Amino acid sequence: QVQLVESGGGLVQAGGSLRLSCAASQLTFSGYAMGWFRQAPGKEREFVAAISRYGGNTHYADSVKGRFTISRINAKNTVYLQMNSLKPEDTAVYYCAASTTDGSRYEGVYFYWGQGTQVTVSS
Repeated sequence: QVQLVESGGGLVQAGGSLRLSCAASQLTFSGYAMGWFRQAPGKEREFVAAISRYGGNTHYADSVKGRFTISRINAKNTVYLQMNSLKPEDTAVYYCAASTTDGSRYEGVYFYWGQGTQVTVSS
């Protein structure tokens, strides 16, 4: 069965950086666009970033544009989220997801989801 496994979360001070990874298995990775979403306590899950099948197109939420970078290495079946200049409001559980629709911010088109990794940014 398809598995998406996130890693790289943790506790970091405001202004710091983290890199999240999401490793996919049992999936033809290059056949799927990938996205990152996050859910803060008491809030709805929200779109963070998306990348097309071969990495040629990326999309970001306005709240992270210029600070976060999504990338992928298809040979490693892995998508990354480099997060710089972190703010306390970035604190959330971060999820990766796979979709056959490129560039979508809508979580309903993402078929497969990871279990999430916690990112906590202290002030």
